Order: sequence, then structure tokens, then C-alpha cells
Amino acid sequence: MSRDIALYVHLPFCRRKCRYCSFVSYSGREKDITIYVEALIKELRQRSRGESVHSIFLGGGTPSLLPVASIKDLLSAVNALFTVDKAAEITMEVNPGTVDAAYLEAVRNAGISRVSLGVQSFNDHELKMLGRIHSAAEAKQAVSFARKAGFTNLNLDLIYGLPGQAKADWQYSLEQAVEINPEHLSLYGLTLEHDTPLQLLINEGSVPKIDSDLSADLYELAEERLEKHGYIHYEISNWAKAGRECRHNLVYWKNLPYLGAGVAAHSCLDGHRLANTNDLDKYISDFSGDALWQPEMDEEISRELEIAETVILGLRLGEGIKPETIKARFGINIMERYRQQIIEMSGAGLLQQADGHISLTPGGRLLSNEVFWR
Repeated sequence: MSRDIALYVHLPFCRRKCRYCSFVSYSGREKDITIYVEALIKELRQRSRGESVHSIFLGGGTPSLLPVASIKDLLSAVNALFTVDKAAEITMEVNPGTVDAAYLEAVRNAGISRVSLGVQSFNDHELKMLGRIHSAAEAKQAVSFARKAGFTNLNLDLIYGLPGQAKADWQYSLEQAVEINPEHLSLYGLTLEHDTPLQLLINEGSVPKIDSDLSADLYELAEERLEKHGYIHYEISNWAKAGRECRHNLVYWKNLPYLGAGVAAHSCLDGHRLANTNDLDKYISDFSGDALWQPEMDEEISRELEIAETVILGLRLGEGIKPETIKARFGINIMERYRQQIIEMSGAGLLQQADGHISLTPGGRLLSNEVFWR
């Protein structure tokens, strides 16, 4: 019997690198898309064992820069190499300003069932600061294109806690998002690596520092507003209408197996954490001949680490973790193993217990890293 996995495919091309982005992506390399997809298919051929796939996620970069023919080739290969569930959730990240209705209809016909739009803000001055290539009007237009193309499962990404962000601006973005009525919303507090252009601007004083206290206030505002509009806060950074939780990302949060293909992609399989090279040219070169796939990083995950990661990732979920489920999977009683930490965190108002689950309180979500460290 084949095992169930989720499949992630990294498509690292973008039109222009955003000022806050630390993901592995390459601008000005669109001419390499065709050969890159060929390399991807070679990797998948080598690594496939006929697994059952229930979710596929095309991330980037900007996957919507790929021609429809490349999307079709990629999905055809996946269907030939894996046993793809007929009801599989197949998500594609899309950047506003890179698509029209005809393109989205074509990728939907190719098999994409869910679109994740990188909106980030509905305020043009914020989009400009972030280095996005689209305007707020183009973001709304992209939503219209997606609906016209027949997509009934739509996610919007938004970022809060921007340098100098006014509470009113964040409230406006939330109101615009709610008015659009997507099935899913992902809201991320801005964090910056030290070498990103936006962090360098902060360092030189051209842009205000990120205000962590304000970020917490904006997060709480989102919790309040989205609950009123029927969104379930099912994970620290994610809200969904009932039944529209992202099935792919739930695999990560439940610490289940997944295969990542493409440059910089990570996998978690058979007790190992694997990573591909971050170098696009090396990746393409490695698959230009008959060389066998080799991970650049291969870390064995000990049983102790797997237990700890399963608990930490599970606590990100609104429902939290169920000690019975942990015991069935690992044969341990976490109420005993983490007894002191649970007592301390519950006493501090960061953890709660109800209906056989241990979960973060609203305050615990704001201080989640402290809880995870404990």
C-alpha cells in the first residue's frame, strides 16, 4: 500500500525581488523556465515511488510567471508519477499584475483547484514600500479574474506590522479583504532578515523600525474583525471559512511526510529532513545529464526531535494537540513528559486545556515562541 504524502514544488522565478523577501527566488531569469521545468520533472521521476498525493502546492517566487504549457507539463508528470487523489487540493501562488482571466481559466482547466494571491496590502503606499509590482486596484482585479475563471477556493496573503504602519491602514486592508470574501486568509507579521533591502533601509534610518507592540495590536484587531465575519482562526497565522482550511499546510503543522521538489525545496520523509541546493544554475546543471538526485542537506530526525516538533507544530493549530493522538503515534504520555512546562504555561495564561486538547490561549498565540521554546 502506497504512503500518503503532500507535494511541494518550488518555482523560483519573479519579475522583481521584493524589498522584504528572503525566499530563494531569481528575477530576470524567465528565459530559464522551460529548462527548469524539465529539470523538475527529472527530479520527480527519480524520487517518485508511486506515493499517494492528496495535496500539491506550487510556490515561489511567482509561479504565475510560468506559461500555461509549463504548468500542464508539470501537472501531467505529477499525475503520471504519483497516485493523485481525484479530490486533491492543488494550490498555485499567483501575484497580482501577472495574470488575466484567460490565464487563470487555463490553469484551472489544467488542474489547479486553489489560488493563493500575494496581495500583502490594499494600500498603494505600503505596496510601494514593500517593493511589490502591483497596485491595490490590480490586486482586486486579480481576485475578479480568479472568480471569473471559476475558482471557488481563494486565499489572500496580507502582511501587517510594516515600518510606520498606521492602525487605520491595516484596518482598511482587512476591510477590503473581508469585502472580497475569500475562503481563506493568511496574515503574516513582517519579519526581516538582516540583508534584505528593507532592513538595510531601517538600519540607515530611511524607514522607521518595526514596532512589535503595534504588531501585536494589529494581530488582535485581525482576530476580532475576522471572527465577526465568520472566519475560523485555525492556525496562528491563518483564518478560513468552515471546511476551507489549507489541507497542504495542515500536513506541515501535523508533522506528516511531504516531498519538496525544485531549487531550495525541503522534504520530510522516512525520518530524514532533506534539502535541495539553493543555486538555480547548479540545480539546472545537475539535471541536464544523467546525474542522480542528491540532497544538499540530509538530517536524520531523532525520535526525540520528532516528538518535540510534533508538539510545537501542533500547538500552532487552533485546536492544539490531543495527548491521545500523541500517545497513539509515539507511545508516550505528554502530560507527564511536559508536566512542569504545561503547569507553568497554563499558570501564565498561555496554555489552556479543554475537550481533551491542549492549545494556546489568545495571549499564548502572541507569545507562541516563548511557549515553543519551553
